[in-house]
Amino acid sequence: MSGEADEVRYDPESGRYDVFECPDCNNVVLAVGSDDPPMSCHDQPMERVQDVDMSVDPPNVKEVLLEAFGLPKAGLDICLCVIGEGPMPANEVADTLGYDRSTVTRYLNTLVDLGLLRQSELNREGGGVVKVYHSVDLDWMRQETLVGFYVWAGEAASLIEEANITKREYLEENPDRELPDVFWESFSGSG
Repeated sequence: MSGEADEVRYDPESGRYDVFECPDCNNVVLAVGSDDPPMSCHDQPMERVQDVDMSVDPPNVKEVLLEAFGLPKAGLDICLCVIGEGPMPANEVADTLGYDRSTVTRYLNTLVDLGLLRQSELNREGGGVVKVYHSVDLDWMRQETLVGFYVWAGEAASLIEEANITKREYLEENPDRELPDVFWESFSGSG
């Protein structure tokens, strides 16, 4: 982690999100939005986490979207350009951003495949058609990207939990030894 000034601590009073835990089974839930009715586990209300010792580096939206959805900066720039300026043909997106048209076209097609943009054809005044790219419904996009992020975050949380369990088992079996560096290489997604 970087310096303390750059770190973020969970603040249950911020109202941006809440973390709940089950006092019986240690299930943990992240909730964004309303907590009415409160989260429950075993038909009992979960308790809002009030105190967390760990700080984390603050997320950057482009890094989060890259990591969660696999789109590099160019893909995100292209998506945001069409959302903000669209509908646009690929050559206008390329001109606006200063990217190569083939790169723009490749990412536009990927964004359409992901459901983040849509494509249609417009008739040109002089004849012929041109493909243009539009934003999808922003409320739908918000919901889909949030759910997609939760899936990614769930996978990340599962990796952390798997690592914690494996680490505990290794240390229980080898109380006099340090955790080897190769331990982390055994988990998919490690880098």
